[in-house]
Amino acid sequence: MSTPADALDVESLTIAYGSAAASVIDVSLRVGQGEIVGVIGESGSGKSSIALAMMGLLPDSARVTATRMRVGGTEMKDATERDWAEVRGATASMVFQEPMSALNPCMRIGAQIAEVLRIHGAADKRRARARALEILKLVRMPDAERRLDYYPHQLSGGQRQRVVIAIAVAAGPALLVADEPTTALDVTVQAQILALIRTLRDETGMGVLFISHDLGVIDQLCERVAVMYRGRVVESGASQRVLAEPRHPYTRALLESIPRPSVPPRTSLAVIPADNDFAEIPPELEEAS
Repeated sequence: MSTPADALDVESLTIAYGSAAASVIDVSLRVGQGEIVGVIGESGSGKSSIALAMMGLLPDSARVTATRMRVGGTEMKDATERDWAEVRGATASMVFQEPMSALNPCMRIGAQIAEVLRIHGAADKRRARARALEILKLVRMPDAERRLDYYPHQLSGGQRQRVVIAIAVAAGPALLVADEPTTALDVTVQAQILALIRTLRDETGMGVLFISHDLGVIDQLCERVAVMYRGRVVESGASQRVLAEPRHPYTRALLESIPRPSVPPRTSLAVIPADNDFAEIPPELEEAS
């Protein structure tokens, strides 16, 4: 019996823009079916470039190379735009940071979900609206029947993000790429969205690549984590181990920079010096993640 393909299997991914130095360097990632893997690092570390590469959404100026880039078992390292168009939505989908910019303001949300279903052959025109309602209920949208005919501006930020997630999972993708999907939400709604992603993973078996700068979110949601610094993965492994016993100096620096209520007032926060290259890398980090 053949082993089911991983939701994502990337080896030695490098991304450069134009003539600039590479912004992502020799990155390898794997997301198994039903697994949630986090990628964390400060702004500019290359996290979002990886997310866009997994969807074929990088600009034409980007130069992408990889030894292997399998999405839902399909090799995409030399894929054309037509190849990516077949994969996006059906095999892999993405949830972006800001839901208002990800939705069409001129279309009712039911029509936007139905459009994905029709494009990927998951439902015909007659069945698409009923299926869109089912999916809206799947993402726990309150009063889904009524809100099916709402425009995006009529919804709250958390409700809009539920619609974006509904669109992303509509065609049953093997991989969900979530690029900081809770950044624009307050902490209560953030917790609801994280719980929703975990529940959808449990119910559908999809793999999730979760991009974040928030160590607390990674700790709550992810089984494994890859820590990025200056375009490279500097440490990876089980989330509990990495966050409780960090081995790389950059990972330790990230953890030390988190503000804590127990710190006395007017105490200076720990910072990561811009000129620190963290050249001292423990040899045990050469082991496979």
